[in-house]
Amino acid sequence: MVIGFILTKILPISEIYTHISWPVVVLLGSMIPLGSALETSGGTELIAGWLIDLTAGMAPWAILTILMIVTMSLSDVLNNTATTIVAAPIGIKMAQELGVNPDPFLMAVAVAASCAFLTPIGHKNNTLILGPGGYSFGDYWRMGLPLEVLVVAVSIPAILVFWPL
Repeated sequence: MVIGFILTKILPISEIYTHISWPVVVLLGSMIPLGSALETSGGTELIAGWLIDLTAGMAPWAILTILMIVTMSLSDVLNNTATTIVAAPIGIKMAQELGVNPDPFLMAVAVAASCAFLTPIGHKNNTLILGPGGYSFGDYWRMGLPLEVLVVAVSIPAILVFWPL
């Protein structure tokens, strides 16, 4: 659509460049290498080991819930792609340690990585509307926290029904 506006001279190309928020572009471009660096440096193994130790003796559904909460927290600082790069191997390792189907763990990661509601940096849409909308960092917490609680409350039972352990 934008290309059509440029070709028909409705929107001059110079205006496009002046309205691009370059700090947002740089922020988003730096997130994926950060996720890859965590995986290659052994950071994901460290987090997986820590979560497995923390959840020792718990029921698999409780461990799944904790994985989802940790992944949601991570997605508030990284973008969803980088979060998935980090959390998916953790979920697989946890499922292997428990001797259960990894599918529900991967679905929990997929859902949780897409739920960056607590900060403006977790998702590009949040970042893009921060300035023009006049929002502050705290605005995301007020709406995001109840929304994340609701997502966990609905997702865990649904995941366990559609992808049994």
